[in-house]
Amino acid sequence: MIELGVNIDHVATIRQARCTYEPDPVWAAVEAHLGGADGITIHLREDRRHIQDADVEKLRDLAQIKLNLELAATDEMIAIACRVKPQMAMLVPEGRHEVTTEGGLDVVAQEARLRQVVARLADAGIVSSVFINAEQAQVEAAARIGARVCELHTGPYAHAFYTQGRDPESAAVLAEIDRLRLAGEAVRQLAMRFNAGHALNYFNVQPVAQLAGIRELHIGHAIISRAIFVGLREAVREMKRLIREAQAQPPGATP
Repeated sequence: MIELGVNIDHVATIRQARCTYEPDPVWAAVEAHLGGADGITIHLREDRRHIQDADVEKLRDLAQIKLNLELAATDEMIAIACRVKPQMAMLVPEGRHEVTTEGGLDVVAQEARLRQVVARLADAGIVSSVFINAEQAQVEAAARIGARVCELHTGPYAHAFYTQGRDPESAAVLAEIDRLRLAGEAVRQLAMRFNAGHALNYFNVQPVAQLAGIRELHIGHAIISRAIFVGLREAVREMKRLIREAQAQPPGATP
């Protein structure tokens, strides 16, 4: 069964818009859990635009499901991860001026540095994940640095899905799904866990959920957006239902 990790960054975004105390990401984590989430994802950014250090501490202490901490591979962030000890730390690229993460981490270009980072996380008992583009070279580099998990960047797929009129059978969408499939196979062959995420939503999630061997999907913006209208617990339930429906279908079937 595929697990669903719910990214609650944008609950903190709303709070920070008024520099107040609500809505509380801890409450969001509880609601997501009650809706069926298997994990909570948060991104502690260098500029602290949404999640704050105190949120990381509270969620690590209070969340009853797996905490996945996204972070840049900087000394400051690795030190925080090693102190707080989330169940998983996912290394991501980070640009101060980006709205959200714009691409996968270039493991190939930073292999020596990232090998040291992954070793430091492992020494602290933290599972290391890398957010990478669906490319064979990046998958192989992830294995060489000792990453235990690869989260494949589904943004290009989501963009193709949207621009092709939400047609899962269009050539562009099928090409992106095939890239994810091949990269996922490489991840599994190299004995790493195959996860995926970025820009997945209620319309495009099912073809990705059908990929063989996928273990976790990490979804945030779409779920928080739906929660404005139906509540977070129900928004998570709806996403879990779509994922389960996709898994129940024969491989390659159109959801």
